[in-house]
Amino acid sequence: MSKKALVTGGCGFIGSNLAIKLVEQGWSVDVVDDLSSGDLDALKNLDIRTVTPELLIQYEESGIIEDKTLVITGDFASPYVLSRIADKRYDYVFHLAALPRVQFSVENPVLTTDQNVMKTVSLMTACIENVDRFIFSSSSSVYGDVSDNFPSRESGNYEPASPYALQKLVVENFCQLFFKLYKLESVCLRYFNVFGPGQPGDSPYSTAVSAWLDKIATNQPLRSDGDGEQTRDIVYIDDVVDANIRAAESPKTMSGNTYNVGTGATYSNNEILGLLKNKFGDLEINHAPERPGDVKHTKANIAKIFEDLGWKPKWDFVSGLNETIKWWGLKENS
Repeated sequence: MSKKALVTGGCGFIGSNLAIKLVEQGWSVDVVDDLSSGDLDALKNLDIRTVTPELLIQYEESGIIEDKTLVITGDFASPYVLSRIADKRYDYVFHLAALPRVQFSVENPVLTTDQNVMKTVSLMTACIENVDRFIFSSSSSVYGDVSDNFPSRESGNYEPASPYALQKLVVENFCQLFFKLYKLESVCLRYFNVFGPGQPGDSPYSTAVSAWLDKIATNQPLRSDGDGEQTRDIVYIDDVVDANIRAAESPKTMSGNTYNVGTGATYSNNEILGLLKNKFGDLEINHAPERPGDVKHTKANIAKIFEDLGWKPKWDFVSGLNETIKWWGLKENS
């Protein structure tokens, strides 16, 4: 019997790649996404059936049996979705849905706390005794600028610099609490900067790499915030998908744990811009002020995830960048 999974935020960049890989591996997958930032086109490689949460009961009662990926176009915390989880329809819930922009959370702390914390706790509550494991997509932003924990270790100190970062840390704590109180198995994955083919470049959620490639493709200036010396640990999408699947399939002894998902290497904005200039020639750069809530440097210590899950990145940054450039169809200077 195939494993059954629900992927929240499954029309987003990471969620869609995860859903596609799970289907390729023979999993039965449902997706839920309110499409506020996700796009159904991200699942164009799958045969899908869309339904709103309110019509889930009618869909079930229709008796339609089809080998398609069900995409629920609505709120992951809808009572109709939570009821589906409570009916033990899933073995695993991969929770990727969020309002992920740091700056947006600074401007809208109440709205983002409701979405990223309160609704997530509702989702987790529905999972108690009804799923085998809950896999939570957290963020390296929980660390903040902590100089005595660099490269960042999971057990080190935290100084969240934005409501978004604090929200992720709060949910991690809920995961640990729910494991202790209710035996809800969970694994939290702290993503560092994720990039790769298929990531939109014109979205507020885009990483610098995809945003810059989008500007190159449309012959527009590239924006660089601050002095450009901020550094990021940048991890390729295929490696992030692999980490999620390993987290789901890992032994019970791994439940309740949190893991960094990064590379252990860093690139500054200026270094990435230099790589792009080498490939595409002179680029017009518009310099902007530093953004409130952004941290200066990120770098993952990935010893724990390697030891526990056997995970390590297969892609280095330059190789991933080359694949991403190919996806954009950009022609490099000869």
